[in-house]
Amino acid sequence: MWLGKTTNSLNILYRPVIKLLNGIAMGTVAAMMFLTATDVILRYVFNRPIGGAYELMEYMMAILIPFGLAYCALQGGHVSVDLLVSRFPKKIQSIIGSITTLFCLGLFLLITWQNVIYIKEHFESNLTSAVLLIPVYPFIGAVAIGSAALCLVLVLDFLNYLSEARSR
Repeated sequence: MWLGKTTNSLNILYRPVIKLLNGIAMGTVAAMMFLTATDVILRYVFNRPIGGAYELMEYMMAILIPFGLAYCALQGGHVSVDLLVSRFPKKIQSIIGSITTLFCLGLFLLITWQNVIYIKEHFESNLTSAVLLIPVYPFIGAVAIGSAALCLVLVLDFLNYLSEARSR
């Protein structure tokens, strides 16, 4: 009973944050499309490409992918192959789901933690991009934020699996 209430409360808290991150990711995709189209037109029509467009694309990808991961997980959109697990009883499926979600949570907690350390290293080293001289650490921070948001979704999934296993 309390587990279901906890998951509902967490879902209400997480959903707006994850939707905001997804909105940023969608805006980033739109900016990438505009930048690519503009660069192609300027390159082939006027022979004047946008300097640093490739660097900007790399940095935008560092925002797009991690910010979209949490939303995809929240929607249950990640690929899952369950040829064997789908044949088990529902309670066993919930137990296996909770174990695999716990492993994924551990992995992404490790990724988040290492990215936070990596931010500090790059902030202290003042590493910048080669052409536009944009600092690297904010984009490592975007990866850390995105993986932390995915951790929140994985906690929610883990609690949902536990609730399902307990109710069956």
